[in-house]
Amino acid sequence: MKTTFSARRRTPAVRSVLVSLAAVVALAACSQTQAVFPTDKERRKNPGGTYEMQTMRESFEERETVFGQGGLNLFGDDTDSNGGGTGIGVNAWLWRATLDTVSFMPLVSADPFGGVIITDWYADPATPGERFKANAYILGRELRADGLKVTVFRQVRDPQNGGWVDAPVAPGVSTELEDAVLMRARELRMASNEG
Repeated sequence: MKTTFSARRRTPAVRSVLVSLAAVVALAACSQTQAVFPTDKERRKNPGGTYEMQTMRESFEERETVFGQGGLNLFGDDTDSNGGGTGIGVNAWLWRATLDTVSFMPLVSADPFGGVIITDWYADPATPGERFKANAYILGRELRADGLKVTVFRQVRDPQNGGWVDAPVAPGVSTELEDAVLMRARELRMASNEG
């Protein structure tokens, strides 16, 4: 009975700490907000009263937000036409091309906001004694050759104990995979421009 009573007493304390933390975060998000009021001299110059709305709009557009420049855009707009899309934080062509290129390997993780794709180990049925894994990093919102980094890992079976041990990857494998992704990204972009 004592454990139930003490657990009940701690719950309001935990709840009040969480509410306090939420309030601190909310107030910290407002720290860069600044009220701008016109002076009497400015009011006399502009008797119609549009000064306040224009100044507020300008300060809102300049302000840094939690969601980055431009704020959170739920429905998209035509201002970003480089293939970045509004749903993901990296170049959409590189993202889709990377998923298409490594689609033969099982995925462990795909983070469209951070631009990270991690595959699980894949063993080709023709060579069961070795397996590969790839990590792809999309580094920006532009379709550029330096906007993609692919790292390939290789393991081979140890003949003595049957376990997997790390082995060197042939030089150029990561570069070949990056080239395949870039070629596919160009194909996807050209196909979208045609249709």
